[in-house]
Amino acid sequence: MPALAVKSLYKIFGNRADEAMRRLADGAPRAEALAGLPATAAVIDANFEVRPGEIFVVMGLSGSGKSTLIRMLNGLLRPTKGSVRVDGVELTTLRPAALRRLRREKISMVFQHFALMPHRTVLENAGYALEVAGLPKAERRERALEALRMVGLTEWADKLPHDLSGGMRQRVGLARALAAGTDILLMDEAFSALDPLIRREIQDQLLELQAELGKTIIFITHDLNEAMRLGDRIAVMRDGRIVQIGTAEEILTDPANDYVAQFVADVDRTRILTASSVMEKAQTVLDVTVGPRVAARALRENQTSVVYVTGPRKQFLGTVTEDEVLRAFREGRQSLEGYVSTEQVRTVTADTAVADLFAECAESVHPVAVLDATGRLSGVIPRITLLAALASTAPDSAPADAVEPAVDDPVDSGPAGGTTPAALDPISRKEEPV
Repeated sequence: MPALAVKSLYKIFGNRADEAMRRLADGAPRAEALAGLPATAAVIDANFEVRPGEIFVVMGLSGSGKSTLIRMLNGLLRPTKGSVRVDGVELTTLRPAALRRLRREKISMVFQHFALMPHRTVLENAGYALEVAGLPKAERRERALEALRMVGLTEWADKLPHDLSGGMRQRVGLARALAAGTDILLMDEAFSALDPLIRREIQDQLLELQAELGKTIIFITHDLNEAMRLGDRIAVMRDGRIVQIGTAEEILTDPANDYVAQFVADVDRTRILTASSVMEKAQTVLDVTVGPRVAARALRENQTSVVYVTGPRKQFLGTVTEDEVLRAFREGRQSLEGYVSTEQVRTVTADTAVADLFAECAESVHPVAVLDATGRLSGVIPRITLLAALASTAPDSAPADAVEPAVDDPVDSGPAGGTTPAALDPISRKEEPV
């Protein structure tokens, strides 16, 4: 079950809301649909689900409707039409007392301008939601101190907000939300008032806390780089409508329309795209227990000079070159054990940013191996594939002669990225056939 689900959500300010929704439902642009009506459409037919434990970012320019949307997610604004369900509970039909209880137990909010009480200490601000909920003073103090510890402000517990920097005050706001103990955090432009360097630090801290706590976070921002950095998924809003929902990579590589394409045109792709998005399937993968005959046949059939070798539970062990295969055959070995090397291939994880692949590819004789979280081989990245990705060209769409490797470059554009000298085939070398 989703942590939060929104269906057919509208918010119309002004009169004749029913007529406005009828026109908007036909798909006409907002300005055209509302021409002549005393109404303003802030949110139009929003539909999405937020999974437990994910950071769901709603991104849009000023006037796109994102702040109105988030205020409907905790009942600060009543929708004109539609459904908001929190852990299966329909929020839009709750009576005031039940709505207040749901906020205390399920949803906390972090505001853009901190919303701290200047006459209360940092500790008292952090524990305010617990005070409202009626918890005993000792328990409030303990939970508030723990929340301050999480955000690195324990030593400032007895200070007043005016003693803190902007970044520290925002940490207090975050601590207050954490102390409340709710599963869902709503963050409305929470970092936009901060200086760029402080903003980056707070983003880092949020990601660290999320890795530890696994909260469900709906994060509102107008900053594309912030959205791309924080969001597990991103909803792009324009003129009240959600025009695309997807991961940062999906939005970057497959924008839904020209508006989204223009929005992401200047994004540094090397910081968003990951190894998993540019890797190719490794064509020559063998278990370490196979013999040199099988390895030689695989090298010949796939026109490559290196085998990627796996062991028990498909764990990646390293590579075996054509020369080692021939040596194993001459020595009469029955498997590739003892011939596997990790010196000529670098490994990265699937979520490694493309920007961090350059050094790895430069230092790896063979195409870089991409491993999943369990150490299994997911794919490989030849240098030519990395270059094609940077040029925003699909690797398999480039002409075969688009890039001609230098003579001393061990990587070519074959299936596994290796060269294919005559040494691959023992028969052509006048060796005993394998």
